[in-house]
Amino acid sequence: MNNELTECNWPGSDTLMRAYHNDEWGKPLHDDRKLFEFMVMDAFQAGLSWRTILHKRENFRRAFDNYDVEKIALYGEEKIQSLMQNASIVRNQAKIRATVGNAKAFLIVKAEFGTFDNYIWQFTGGKTIMNHPTMNAEIPAKSTESDAMSKDLLKRGFKFVGSTICYAFMQAAGMVNDHLDGCRFK
Repeated sequence: MNNELTECNWPGSDTLMRAYHNDEWGKPLHDDRKLFEFMVMDAFQAGLSWRTILHKRENFRRAFDNYDVEKIALYGEEKIQSLMQNASIVRNQAKIRATVGNAKAFLIVKAEFGTFDNYIWQFTGGKTIMNHPTMNAEIPAKSTESDAMSKDLLKRGFKFVGSTICYAFMQAAGMVNDHLDGCRFK
C-alpha cells in the first residue's frame, strides 16, 4: 500500500476547485454568515455542477449583499426581479425566492438557538464526522444525518434543502470530512 500523502482527485486542475478543496471543504465552519453562504451556494448547485457555482461565487456575494442575512430577509419583489436580470449569477426564480425565504427562516432559527451554528451542528453532535473513503465512489450523496437535517429544515420553512443538498452543505461546512484517505488535506 502506498502511504504517500496525496490529494483528492475531484478538483482536477481547476484553480478555484483546488483552492476550495484545500482550504474549505471538510474544514469545520462556525461563522453564521459563511454557513448561510454555503446554504445558498448548495441550493443554487441543485441540478448544476459545483464548478459552475464556485466560479460565480464572487458574483453571488455581490448580488446577495455579501450574505447579510438581515438584508436578504427584507428583499422585496423589486430586488428579486433585479436578481432575475443579473446575468452574473444563476437566474433561477425559485432558488432566488428560496434564498429570501431561507434568510427569514435562518433568522428565526438564530433567534431560537442563539446562532445558526448552534442549531446546525447538533445534527453531527457538534463534531466532524470523519469518513474514510479510498475512492470517490465511496463518498455518499446523503446520510442519516443529512436526512434528519433536511427533514428539520423543511419543517422550519427552508426550501432547496433536500438530503443530498444538506449532505453537500455538511461537507462544505466541515460537518463531514470526506477527503480520501491519504489526502494531505484530510
